[in-house]
Amino acid sequence: MSLVLEHVSRTVDTQVFIAEASLRFEPGSFNVLLGRTLSGKTSLMRLMAGLDRPDHGRVLMNGEDVTGRPVRQRNVSMVYQQFINYPTMSVFENIASPLRQARVAEEEVQRKVRETAKMLRIEPFLARYPLELSGGQQQRTAMARALVKDAELILFDEPLVNLDYKLREELRQEMRELFAARHCIAVYATTEPNEALALGGTTTILHEGRVVQSGPTPQVYHQPRTVLAAELFSEPPINLMPGRIAGNEVSFAGAVHFAMNADLRRIGDGDYRFGVRPSHISLVPSNDDDLELAVQVQVAEISGSETFLHVRNEHFSLILHLPGVHEYGVDAPIRIYIPTHKLFVFDPAGQLIQAPGIREARVA
Repeated sequence: MSLVLEHVSRTVDTQVFIAEASLRFEPGSFNVLLGRTLSGKTSLMRLMAGLDRPDHGRVLMNGEDVTGRPVRQRNVSMVYQQFINYPTMSVFENIASPLRQARVAEEEVQRKVRETAKMLRIEPFLARYPLELSGGQQQRTAMARALVKDAELILFDEPLVNLDYKLREELRQEMRELFAARHCIAVYATTEPNEALALGGTTTILHEGRVVQSGPTPQVYHQPRTVLAAELFSEPPINLMPGRIAGNEVSFAGAVHFAMNADLRRIGDGDYRFGVRPSHISLVPSNDDDLELAVQVQVAEISGSETFLHVRNEHFSLILHLPGVHEYGVDAPIRIYIPTHKLFVFDPAGQLIQAPGIREARVA
């Protein structure tokens, strides 16, 4: 089944939820909707499911216009971030519930429920009740209920957000393997860029109800078309510095000067915005084209086995995403190193001029 959204929009009490969204999802594809809270991810999924109707535009499944068709007349399943299971029903009956509603024969119910439970590793718990399960087992039960009826479209609205890190990693891996073997369309909403990267497939970035960019996940990540796309598909957000190219020299904020590398020579003179991902900045030099900067520490956020180091100089602030634990006092002077071949270059309007690894650059 293919799913196509043609210029769909939805407004409620003058508030724009979705604005002119056009997307296409292919059969057997895994698709991520990435955006901050209130960016429109759930609103877009509700339009896909038939829970809401767009004010403008069309929704097509297999080329058929289903814009006005309610959810009960579509072969759609949805999994939410809350563990939505029936507490008075066993795990078996929770999973079987959509089959019961569809009046599927009992023999087929037994086969499908056990097959789906085995696939999600909850077969030993079929006789239990949801409150007797762990959080991960409860979410697997909800996922099994969505999968058991062989829906053509399965929507996941941040289904792993309430689970701990280890369980999230396990379920992500299972989901990739699960949908590799199915021919349905899976759409998965998340606020986390790293989760989008881990899941792969295609990624659509949403912001304030608008599609910012859509395409294969690696392409969208490595070649963000705009500053906004680069900021939204980066955790922490990409560092941005105003700069200028003149002759054979680059300057940041009119103060930090360095010679251009081969890639930057492909761009014409002018004012630009330069971006570098926090994970690309290091505390030790590792490349011939590293730009060394003297900075002061603002704060070191230690999160498990990694550190988010906030630093500044007189002209701009930066964030470093470092592996390991790094403890620094406030205002401690340190030196950092930016690999200039890893720089993104945007024009003053925020459009991408050049991304790392791209050899064909547009001349401003």
